[in-house]
Amino acid sequence: MASKTAELIDKLTINYEENGILKVREKEKHVLSKGAWTTIMFLYEEYNPKDEVYNAPKVSIRRFKKVGDDYRKQSQFNISSEKQAKEIAKQLKEWYGNE
Repeated sequence: MASKTAELIDKLTINYEENGILKVREKEKHVLSKGAWTTIMFLYEEYNPKDEVYNAPKVSIRRFKKVGDDYRKQSQFNISSEKQAKEIAKQLKEWYGNE
């Protein structure tokens, strides 16, 4: 049986709906750390109402703090393009090697 904390973390999402339209659609998520402070990396798409399609995927890294029986977002960093994501990955690989 999953712990209460694990269940709460599983429910965290980046999905955002407004007026019946899913404005931010979560594609995937990866939990980077768990506990009283939880960090999750989300792959998501934003809805473009002009063209009625979802734009290219972006990444958001969000930090949550457990308060009582809930998690509250404390901070976030959005990776706004594939180019930026590749540059971040390249630099991390340089710093940490091929481990």
